[in-house]
Amino acid sequence: MTARIYKPARTAMQQGRALTREWVLEFVPDEPRTIEPLMGWTSSADTRPQVRMTFANKEEAIAYATRQGIAFRLEEPREAEIRPKSYAENFKFGRIDRWTH
Repeated sequence: MTARIYKPARTAMQQGRALTREWVLEFVPDEPRTIEPLMGWTSSADTRPQVRMTFANKEEAIAYATRQGIAFRLEEPREAEIRPKSYAENFKFGRIDRWTH
């Protein structure tokens, strides 16, 4: 069983950086889920993918995985480029598009 250590990305509905500061350790499932024929529910005999642990930094997550003997895959986050914007740019003189409501 391998684990995945990553820093979660923002969702499309978030504007701030909430819930993106911690590192997450999740287990990768070994086998695909099966569909139960009577009700159509998906099920799995493996319960490890349900475990999700959070750590304050990357080093703590790596130390925990090595201490417990868990093989892991580290995914480094990509930093988003923050472009400074101002409300006044909507009304500037050299604007390419016309301003409309």
